[in-house]
Amino acid sequence: MSSDWLAAFLIGLLGAGHCMGMCGGIASLMNIGQPSTKRQWLNPLFYNIGRLSSYALIGAIIGGSISTISSYSGINSPLNWLRLLSAVFMLLLALYIGQWWNGLIWIEKVGQRLWKHIAPFGQKLLPIKHPIYAVPFGFIWGWLPCGLVYSMLTWSAAAGNSINGALIMLAFGLGTLPLMLAVGVSATQFSQLIKSLLFRRLGATVLLAYALFQLYQGVVRLL
Repeated sequence: MSSDWLAAFLIGLLGAGHCMGMCGGIASLMNIGQPSTKRQWLNPLFYNIGRLSSYALIGAIIGGSISTISSYSGINSPLNWLRLLSAVFMLLLALYIGQWWNGLIWIEKVGQRLWKHIAPFGQKLLPIKHPIYAVPFGFIWGWLPCGLVYSMLTWSAAAGNSINGALIMLAFGLGTLPLMLAVGVSATQFSQLIKSLLFRRLGATVLLAYALFQLYQGVVRLL
């Protein structure tokens, strides 16, 4: 499972450019009109604590629910199929991160209807009057429809229990953290490095190899 956490972290790190496109503008808004440099660090930090908490919660719910259903049904084959599906999504994520294929964008449309009902709760917290308010703001924005997050949830579904499901999503969130914090404090040089095509494709190639290995193992489990 530790290799899955590492891969999830890598996906978050390499796919953070997409996260910046989805959430970067929101993260930047939090520091408008803030009086001190200290506050400009605290708001993004607390925002991301909330965002990562929502990822972990979603992962725990998905991982625990699938595990419970599998346990009560007495059938383990659904988990094996889910592990195979997660390997396929890992492969697609590698292609997406390397900008060889952008087909995952359509997944984001799935959550748009739900998001219309959730977004107003976050908007009511703006402007951020105190860093502590950035935590619930980030928690709400963690539910923003995102193909990258939805794809990672297939891993949580195949994790086997709620704890592993949460840890996979947390590792993914931690991978996105450096760039999201950099956006919050306008650290442009670091942002440019993470978003560079060479950096993304080097990491995507490593992820692609790992995905093919996981796909092979998934097929073997079903034979």
